[in-house]
Amino acid sequence: MLKLKIVSPERVEFDGEVTSVLVPGSMGQFEILTNHAPIISSLGKGAVVYATKDGKQQLLVSGGFVQVQKNEVNLCVEID
Repeated sequence: MLKLKIVSPERVEFDGEVTSVLVPGSMGQFEILTNHAPIISSLGKGAVVYATKDGKQQLLVSGGFVQVQKNEVNLCVEID
């Protein structure tokens, strides 16, 4: 499992456990799974898709950053 936190300037959009996160990296879309290598990347415009125990959720973003370290994924995003 991954611990995902998505923060926008207005509020915390999501904070919980997920099995995967698909993000719109500025160089292309990529997926983050359990035990992913540490990474910091900028995000482009697109959808952040994350899988919770209740199913897949989607959040449209216009940009931001993602940080992955020790199964913790932090996204700082701008929302359209």
